[in-house]
Amino acid sequence: MSDSIYSNLKQLGGDTVVPSSPEEAELERVQNPQGDVAYNVRFTAPEFTSLCPMTGQPDFAHLVIDYVPGEWLVESKSLKLFLTSFRNHGAFHEDCTVSIARRLAEFLEPQWLRIGGYWYPRGGIPIDVFWQTGPMPEGVWIPDQGVPPYRGRG
Repeated sequence: MSDSIYSNLKQLGGDTVVPSSPEEAELERVQNPQGDVAYNVRFTAPEFTSLCPMTGQPDFAHLVIDYVPGEWLVESKSLKLFLTSFRNHGAFHEDCTVSIARRLAEFLEPQWLRIGGYWYPRGGIPIDVFWQTGPMPEGVWIPDQGVPPYRGRG
């Protein structure tokens, strides 16, 4: 594997420790072997957890991350560890959601990236947070994120 696009990966295929904070988490990337074509990649994290910075109580979200890669792909284990590092991190829903998206956008330099943070209610109010790098690219199939709006007792 020394001459492959995967040779610089440190976390895949070995024991890893969950980072204690998002700042400590190390994202890894590999060269996009299909860089000559535009396509969408979707990651869904239905059990994302962080902490309320005021009460220390857990907050839960269903995250959907879509991106159209440029030169780089995120290595999924490093993404999982990055997202898991929020379990002991105190931040409001908006900060968590946008921080994740901005870090990925800066690290990967994708053609396009969006995130939907669908936060479960606590205190009776669900909060949904959406962010994207710019207009949706033409010619790429990007399905709806598939998370229904919160209906409560409907």
